[in-house]
Amino acid sequence: MHNIMVSGIGTGVGKTIVSTILTILFDGDYWKPIQCGNKENSDTVQVKKWLNPSRHVIHPPAYSFKAPLSPHHAARLEKISINLKKVFPPTTDRSLIIEGVGGILVPVTTQCVSLELFKSWNCKWILVSNHYLGSINHTLLTLEVLKQHQIPLLGIIFNGPPNPDSESAVLAISKVPFLGRLLKEPYVTKTTLQKYVKQWQPHFSKILL
Repeated sequence: MHNIMVSGIGTGVGKTIVSTILTILFDGDYWKPIQCGNKENSDTVQVKKWLNPSRHVIHPPAYSFKAPLSPHHAARLEKISINLKKVFPPTTDRSLIIEGVGGILVPVTTQCVSLELFKSWNCKWILVSNHYLGSINHTLLTLEVLKQHQIPLLGIIFNGPPNPDSESAVLAISKVPFLGRLLKEPYVTKTTLQKYVKQWQPHFSKILL
């Protein structure tokens, strides 16, 4: 049984689909602590569409806000004060895949960024990165901060077409294991998810033995 925190180098890098694949791979449960954005089409709602409800539990967020903004901003717009003591992992006897909120320094409140809250939960972490101009810098900066905070990092997953120059630089400089690749999919189906489970399984078997 493992608690896995799926973090990203920013917003929209693929954390939701990666978290879904890992929930299947670990035969576990899914949880997004704080949800910001369209509640009818939130990450939690999307994951419910992808996962088998008879096999996986999708735990409700501790907080859910309408605006697609950082938690501290979205909460202020709804005149809600986030109580950090109410944001803690649900109890389960299965592996728990936790999807982070934006990047690691996104403010949950004006006094606390997501990293400070999440690092107390005794999780192993996975970083999701995708390729764009400046992504090497963002990826290495994120990895450096995680290292400084002594976060137990399992490795990195790249989202998007292979970019050997960027990836080789990130992996060589950070010395972080490569765990898998997510390609752009026209449609995401349960068959698509199982394809990645099979592709990533060997990488995870090596590091979790």
